[in-house]
Amino acid sequence: MSVDDPRRAAYDVLRAVADADSYANLVLPPLLAEREITGRDAAFATELAYGTLRLRGYYDAVLALCATRPLDQIDPRVLDALRLGVHQLLGMRVPPHAAVAETVDLVRDVAGQGAASFANAVLRQAGRADGPEWDRRLAERATDRVELLAARTSHPAWIIRALREALAADGAAGELGELLVADNASPRVTLAARPGLVSQGELRHEHHVAPFPGVPTAWYLDGGDPGRIPAVRQGRLGVQDAGSQLVTLALTAAPVSGRDRVWADVCAGPGGKAALLGALLAERIQAERAEPDHAEADTELPETTDSDDEPAVLVAGEVQPHRVGLVQRSVKAVPKELLDVRQWDGRTIGREHPGRFDRVLVDAPCTGLGALRRRPEARWRRRPEDLPDLTRLQRELLTSALDATRPGGVVGYVTCSPHLAETRGVVEPIVAERDDVELLDAVAVARGIAPDLPGIAEADGRGPFLQLWPHRHGTDAMFLALLRRR
Repeated sequence: MSVDDPRRAAYDVLRAVADADSYANLVLPPLLAEREITGRDAAFATELAYGTLRLRGYYDAVLALCATRPLDQIDPRVLDALRLGVHQLLGMRVPPHAAVAETVDLVRDVAGQGAASFANAVLRQAGRADGPEWDRRLAERATDRVELLAARTSHPAWIIRALREALAADGAAGELGELLVADNASPRVTLAARPGLVSQGELRHEHHVAPFPGVPTAWYLDGGDPGRIPAVRQGRLGVQDAGSQLVTLALTAAPVSGRDRVWADVCAGPGGKAALLGALLAERIQAERAEPDHAEADTELPETTDSDDEPAVLVAGEVQPHRVGLVQRSVKAVPKELLDVRQWDGRTIGREHPGRFDRVLVDAPCTGLGALRRRPEARWRRRPEDLPDLTRLQRELLTSALDATRPGGVVGYVTCSPHLAETRGVVEPIVAERDDVELLDAVAVARGIAPDLPGIAEADGRGPFLQLWPHRHGTDAMFLALLRRR
């Protein structure tokens, strides 16, 4: 029997994640378009793929109790299909007979009749109990609390420990359970309205969008393909998490002394923050040109190595050529005269452009633990041993960005991870080592931009670092530190 298109699409996404280290959010949309899967079928395939990836740890714990052999001895193709089947049984409103029959057909198609018989037996066993009963059985076999929490919430134990430490550092030690639940919730698509490129009026006439509470540029998309919206296709509107938007806005709102028109985005790919920065810079320059006698807010501009007459520009750099291409596509609606998209190594810009920039964004490569709800496969891909290389790179990028910033300018250090080793553990030693750097209060700056953001009031007094959380703010767990050169 043939396998229905939505289930086949979800299965192919799981195999791409496993075999090619792909990201589901990059694989699934073009796959659906290529196979002309739309409407309810597309929604089913999306939930099946993303839900299975998010809850893979939980489903593996259930399958380990149902299968007659260890999971690492099951054909990976069959194991991925079994995960899809268990998600239909325990995580979706699919009739049990359909979940079992369709999954068995899928296994037969990819691995043969013998594997299909095995899958049939395992899934029938899995379907004999509901979620609460499986939770009870897992609790009976757990050896400690973290192990049980890891199985029930589908987070590796090391990530649970890291999130617990980060919450404690942010004064929220009792919120671990809420965070883990939020990580496993399907997030709504959020759009960034790039200032000066798309108007509030245009957005309010778009039937499928609604304002995101608190962040002035952020809008929810109520289902469907963002590409159907003309402003998205034109680059005036972009898909971007509200937390990612807020940390970008905060960098541009942080106080600098003197000149404020030469900006850089050090690790710009895929380009969402660069597009927002470019739009904000264009809007700022346009306002200055409308007021030719505009005085600088702070006339005590320290001497810089570059001329104060340098034209306004956003330099958006990436080390990998294909990511440079992604940035170029993302910023296509920003005025070209304000853009310099280039290939560079962010670790060397401090030597190559000493003291040149007024504002620099370092959106550093990281574990991605702050976006597990959007990129669920990251929780299975990352390992604790990844941290030393990542934190070394993060320190090098931040040091280089500070060297490339003029006295009086500001660097925004951002990670989509709350892991303390990647956040405070990077920033605090650098600030302690350098007498030419001071920390600004990123919480106060963000609150000035988004005073109505849910949960932002609770961050009062918790500066200078801004740490956003899915369960508290409805955003990815973005971290921001603002550092000003003296």
